[in-house]
Amino acid sequence: MKVLVTGVKGQLGYDVVKELEKRGLEAVGVDIEEMDITDACSVESVISQASPDAVIHCAAYTAVDAAEDNEEICRKVNADGTRNIACVCKALDIKMIYISTDYVFDGEGTRPWEPEDERRPVSVYGQTKYEGELAVQEILEKYFIVRIAWVFGINGKNFVKTMLRLAQTRDTLTVVNDQFGSPTYTYDLAKLLVDMIQTEKYGIYHATNEGICTWHEFACAIFRTAGLQINVLPVTSAEYAAKAKRPFNSRMSKEKLTEMGFEKLPSWQDALERYVEALRDQAQL
Repeated sequence: MKVLVTGVKGQLGYDVVKELEKRGLEAVGVDIEEMDITDACSVESVISQASPDAVIHCAAYTAVDAAEDNEEICRKVNADGTRNIACVCKALDIKMIYISTDYVFDGEGTRPWEPEDERRPVSVYGQTKYEGELAVQEILEKYFIVRIAWVFGINGKNFVKTMLRLAQTRDTLTVVNDQFGSPTYTYDLAKLLVDMIQTEKYGIYHATNEGICTWHEFACAIFRTAGLQINVLPVTSAEYAAKAKRPFNSRMSKEKLTEMGFEKLPSWQDALERYVEALRDQAQL
């Protein structure tokens, strides 16, 4: 099986390519240098030439706050770029995984979001990822939409690395304590996506590591796992005052994974321990 993976320079794309290769599957990893997803002709040419059996679309504009001031480029990447890929997958009759986000929901309430719940994004980033979902659903029959959240991986920037970097120069940090969700290790997620792309169990899924925490609780666990003594003060979202509105409730139900025969990801605490160990092995910690 040959799989084309977009966003290979990012956290998830990097791990998906590694997982495909580990299993002896052929991976074609592309980033903006090889295929500008906002250019329909480039997308058509590169994917047609590669002639894959499937596409795992990890590339995205993910700068949530910057998106509020750069709506046009964010939409070109997340919505139009996804539409371009879906159109070529349709023409070639191949399956596609589109990586989406908890930000398609408004974040209200406390119950976990189900895959088929109404989508009401409250930020430009969330809106454009929602538009990407709509494009995939409108164009394709052979599709998986996989919503993820709070991602961390070896390749690229993330919350864990930011916390560890800040800890080098500060002994006290303030972290939001009223947003709830589940961290997601790209190493674990990549395994699930490679399992998934080899099936025809199409539809919308939620995939994060198991367990719920706040960003503050996550930060405390990061320092504890890394063996660092840092004072982490809890603050509200209102006190932190980010440009883009964040969902307060990013709990997502993963029961559909089990129902469709896929394995849920390990607990986020277990994932964090393995991740910190991996950072040490690569001399990133």
